[in-house]
Amino acid sequence: MIWNSAAEFFAMGGYGPYVWGSVLACAAALVIEIVGLRARRIAALGALRRRGLVDRLELQEQLA
Repeated sequence: MIWNSAAEFFAMGGYGPYVWGSVLACAAALVIEIVGLRARRIAALGALRRRGLVDRLELQEQLA
């Protein structure tokens, strides 16, 4: 398809709202997924750190 102007490109032959809405929805889903993954990673690392700290304290109590 050949467009003569940027406005024609963004209009996509009348289907622009559907095309760009889909692109926006996909981009939003990717951003939400990345933010969620980062939050879950931080939570998992925190839990591992807490568990490691608890294990070290228990070992110190056994040695004392």
